[in-house]
Amino acid sequence: MQLDLKALGRRIREQRQKLGLSRSQLAEIIGVSDYYVGQLERGERVMSLAVFMRFVFCLRVSPDYLLTGAQNDNILSVGDPGHTHYFASSKPDPELTELLARCSSQELELIKEIVKLLLAYTSAQSLR
Repeated sequence: MQLDLKALGRRIREQRQKLGLSRSQLAEIIGVSDYYVGQLERGERVMSLAVFMRFVFCLRVSPDYLLTGAQNDNILSVGDPGHTHYFASSKPDPELTELLARCSSQELELIKEIVKLLLAYTSAQSLR
């Protein structure tokens, strides 16, 4: 099987943008340079397995998705037992729901950005 580096890079870019991360934010979280992420997104470089898995965790996708674009709905979590990342949401927290209900739309946008960065950062940290 021949790996399509351009398609792999396109999926990385699309998922990064979907999560609202800039290229430099993603690079910092994963522990590589902004330039390197750009090369990967353009399909100009091959990454190591360790870096690939950092992308998987940080972008919250399955390895299959990054490699082939195939969505696998059977995957519920990724990671070792101490650092499991769930793709299915858990039961809502009533206190959190109440606090969020009191926020303005501007505050909710800020919270959303903070959570995106926090999740990406903690995902990448679990790989180090």
